[in-house]
Amino acid sequence: DSTDPGERAARLQEHHSILDLVSEDLKQLMRSVGETDRAKLDQYADAVRSVERRIQVAEQQSSKELPAMEKPIGIPEKFSDYAKLMVDLQVLAFQADVTRVGTFMIGHEMSGRAYPELGFGDPHHSLTHHQGDTSKIEKLVKVNVFHTTLFNYLLERMKSVPDGDGTLLDHSLILYGSPLSDGNMHTYKDLPVLLITPGVAAMRGGRHVRYPKDTPVANLYLALLEKLGIQAETFGDSTGRLEL
Repeated sequence: DSTDPGERAARLQEHHSILDLVSEDLKQLMRSVGETDRAKLDQYADAVRSVERRIQVAEQQSSKELPAMEKPIGIPEKFSDYAKLMVDLQVLAFQADVTRVGTFMIGHEMSGRAYPELGFGDPHHSLTHHQGDTSKIEKLVKVNVFHTTLFNYLLERMKSVPDGDGTLLDHSLILYGSPLSDGNMHTYKDLPVLLITPGVAAMRGGRHVRYPKDTPVANLYLALLEKLGIQAETFGDSTGRLEL
């Protein structure tokens, strides 16, 4: 019964870490690989332990009666802590080669999420409908900067993980953007998009590129598919491929 505090405490006492379940196998593997691979295994194990500790802090419910639920509950109170925890889980999945593709949505277009850690409690969605109010625009800028720092956290985490002749970041293609360019007017054209492309040959970075008006963003997606070796004639409402 996951709702019983005594049983939850007993489980934590029995297995302090998921790594306890594979400790002997991990030791044998460490003895059979070279120094470089041992360092990678150590780094992976440390990352797993770090995520586990943060999840346990988020729960902090071992002495509380919880309502009967099929799924576990308890997430960090601060959204930044929650988002970073999810980023770390995603990076772990890449690191273990569980998957090579991931998506991360900070919030949907109608999100009423507030970010009190920024010093104000206004919901994000209401700030986007600022109607020229400079105080709301200033807060909206802070939210946008905050979101970008979370994206930077993903980049730094991937940069810190060795992978072959470089890092995870070196071997990745990452797209960051929004479905609206102006929430105040619900403008879905002229979308600002950031591409991080160290893992894709023949793509030159360090540029700001402005494409012709009314170019479908699907043209970008079609071009990226081609860069990844996926041949497709169309994607969504694409009218061609962007020159990247």
